[in-house]
Amino acid sequence: MNWFIAVTLMWLVINVGHLQNNIDKVNKKLDKISKQVGVSNEISDVAMDELKVLIEKGQKVKAIKEYRVATGVGLKEAKEYIDLLSEDMKK
Repeated sequence: MNWFIAVTLMWLVINVGHLQNNIDKVNKKLDKISKQVGVSNEISDVAMDELKVLIEKGQKVKAIKEYRVATGVGLKEAKEYIDLLSEDMKK
C-alpha cells in the first residue's frame, strides 16, 4: 500500500509540473497577443495616484476593485499588487 501512495504522489508531482509549464506557455502567448492588440496590465499615472490615495485612506478593498477594473486582472493578482504597493508606500 505504501508503494501505491508513493507512486501516486510522484505521478501527481510530475503532472503538476507539466501543468505549470503549460500555464506558463499560455501566459506568454497571451502577453504577446495583448501587446499586439494594445491591451496592457499597466495603468496610467493618474490611476496609480488614485490607488495610492485609496490605500492612504485605508480603502484597500476599493483600491483592489479599481485596479481590477483598470487592468482586467483577477482578484488574487489585484490583491497581491495592492499589498505590494501598500508595502512600498510604507518604506
